[in-house]
Amino acid sequence: MNTDIFSLGGQSFSSRLFLGTGKFANSDLMARSLMASGAQLVTVALRRFNRETPADDLCAPLLKIPGLCLVPNTSGARNAEEAVQAALLGRELTGSSFVKLEIHPNPHHLLPDPIETYEAARRLVPLGFQVLPYIPADPVLAKRLEDLGCAAVMPLGAPIGSGRGLATLDMIRIILADSRIPVIVDAGLRAPSDAAQAMEMGCSAVLVNSAIAAAGEPVEMAVAFAEAVCAGRRAFRAGLMERSASASATSPLTAFLSPPAGADA
Repeated sequence: MNTDIFSLGGQSFSSRLFLGTGKFANSDLMARSLMASGAQLVTVALRRFNRETPADDLCAPLLKIPGLCLVPNTSGARNAEEAVQAALLGRELTGSSFVKLEIHPNPHHLLPDPIETYEAARRLVPLGFQVLPYIPADPVLAKRLEDLGCAAVMPLGAPIGSGRGLATLDMIRIILADSRIPVIVDAGLRAPSDAAQAMEMGCSAVLVNSAIAAAGEPVEMAVAFAEAVCAGRRAFRAGLMERSASASATSPLTAFLSPPAGADA
């Protein structure tokens, strides 16, 4: 029985792996990867919903999976005003109070805009949203968003889709040291080992999309990430050994390695 429950926005989850739904070759592969991962929280960009022709809705398979919590994503918003409108529409479509707040106005690097993100969060929290802001790995901004009442912060590990892993490792450590809300690493992860490392550090969860969707076998990779997240979390709870600058024997030196008393050296 899983006694390590992840609490977010007043709800409880057994999985600490979030999945994004972009970049999959088709909706069937997306749904199979999701089910293999065991993820319960799934981010969905609004453009994936087709209200006019439900049969063409790329996210229709997700609505058939019991116990799944959809998290509308404001991806594509260029400023706070657009993000707020996207969040309101997402809540209307899904009934979910969660929103992944994502504002990246420059398509060349897709880095989150800290000023517009803060402004959007300031407006969304009083409207009853459980705001999950995607941010640069900036400890000051993370604390400001926590003070606003965000449900979590989601610092990037590396730029979206770059596969560079935890390039912001040192800054994430500072965020973790000061945070009283969940820290969820989002973007840039490439290998399950990246996810395990984030969890070993004390992150509450990770969000993965490209690393699974662009893998040779997405379903198998989804399983690998799920296992890595579990392993990293168990290691964090168990407590990693301290680092040392010098070697230390794993067992005491035994007597036969030393000459008998009185013998010549």
